[in-house]
Amino acid sequence: MVLFCNPEAGTYFRTNKQQLIMTKALLLSFIATAPLMLTAQTDNYANGSTVADFTVTDTHGQVHNLNAYAAAGKYVLLDFFFYDCPPCQANAPYYSELYETYGCNGGNLICIEVNNGTDTDARSEAFSEDFAPGYAHPPVVGQVDGDALTNTFGVSAFPTFALISPAKIMLNRDIYPISSMNTFVNAFPANSGINVQSCAVGIDEQDQVRFDEIYPVPSNGTFNLKIASRSNAKLTVRVLNTLGQTVHTELLSGSFGNSVRPLDLTSLSDGQYVLQLNAGANIMDMQRIVIAH
Repeated sequence: MVLFCNPEAGTYFRTNKQQLIMTKALLLSFIATAPLMLTAQTDNYANGSTVADFTVTDTHGQVHNLNAYAAAGKYVLLDFFFYDCPPCQANAPYYSELYETYGCNGGNLICIEVNNGTDTDARSEAFSEDFAPGYAHPPVVGQVDGDALTNTFGVSAFPTFALISPAKIMLNRDIYPISSMNTFVNAFPANSGINVQSCAVGIDEQDQVRFDEIYPVPSNGTFNLKIASRSNAKLTVRVLNTLGQTVHTELLSGSFGNSVRPLDLTSLSDGQYVLQLNAGANIMDMQRIVIAH
């Protein structure tokens, strides 16, 4: 059976696989007179279209920037959901299994859960914990940024799983229905480079490399970085502009813990940038900064 949630109506629709296309078309035909009914998923991006850059912050304070992921050659798989959606709950284990199997965002696949804005950040976090126990949990974008991104993509049926290429092309705006983790795997393009690998961080150690604090923000270009690290990997900081282009790279050395490292970006123009913290080849954290001379 295939289920679709409509959070505004407080209901979900049920159909079998053979009737899926017919049911979607029928529901769409009533949209003008029944605005609360199900509409097509990711309405604002057709397959093959270019996805505009976005920057969101998850419930742990980590920034996720599409341009930065694209520049690093990453595929991005978004899961739009809300807590009380039965099919969202049913598919949570498959999505978390995918996240864990393909490196916990340490490889070429980035998995991000996006709440549609109906749940608090705490409830958004509890979603995977409650419905996908035993797996590592993908980062989740909560109420405010989740609502904005849901509207940007034009999502109104849940769950919606959307796969974006490193070229920022919408490859599949609606991977559905899901029968197992392999449904996602089968949606990967041939020769994608998305490979099975161990999590870059353990299930209980997802914050082992991160920015504890970056200050001041905004700044005239002189920043202080406080970094928490339990990794022996080489740490680097990349600075990306709003186009996702790397404009500065700096190797970090020595011990971390409570240490504070200066970062001189006074040569850069005024504007917004993203600081990307890498452990080896893995993106571990991203934070927004503002330079104003």
